[in-house]
Amino acid sequence: MSQLGVDPVREVEAAFRATPRPQFLPPAERRWAGLDRPLPIGHGQTNSQPSTVRRMLELLSVRRGSLVLDVGAGSGWTTALLACLVGPEGRVVGVELEPALAAWGQANLAATDRSWARIETARPGVLGWPDEQPYDRILVSAEAGVVPGELLAQLGTRGAMVLPVAGQLLRLRKTVGTRVVVERFGQCRFVPLR
Repeated sequence: MSQLGVDPVREVEAAFRATPRPQFLPPAERRWAGLDRPLPIGHGQTNSQPSTVRRMLELLSVRRGSLVLDVGAGSGWTTALLACLVGPEGRVVGVELEPALAAWGQANLAATDRSWARIETARPGVLGWPDEQPYDRILVSAEAGVVPGELLAQLGTRGAMVLPVAGQLLRLRKTVGTRVVVERFGQCRFVPLR
């Protein structure tokens, strides 16, 4: 059990089994779905390396019934994985900057019949999806130069956010009051957060 309250390894493994990567890839990339590497999905974006996604989800320790924000939803794979983790009693809001990817990701997600999750097109000048804050968990699949204060403000008390910052994978945990605990989990590479 993690200090955040769930057995993330077991839960994430079940989510991966229930959410095959190929259905979230362009047809030309599906033959590479079993490789542990990022794959292009268009618009300069990628479907992240499975081992990195697995690690980030394990660090996030998503509980059933949680409200989760997925920043950089892309093809919808991480949103669908998160939807599996929160179950029908939870909700997941995915946000994608590229409108065409947001539409494709939402179509991919709809095919999973996880109606408690959706993907929105990001609004110009707005990071995340503040309309439904505070979130219990936030996953960010794009690299920031510094911890984005706008996303941290959307995280609820006792919430956790996992994101790449300046080449490092971080987990931020918001405790009672304004205290934020920052943990580092090694190097990583992602497309830039815009």
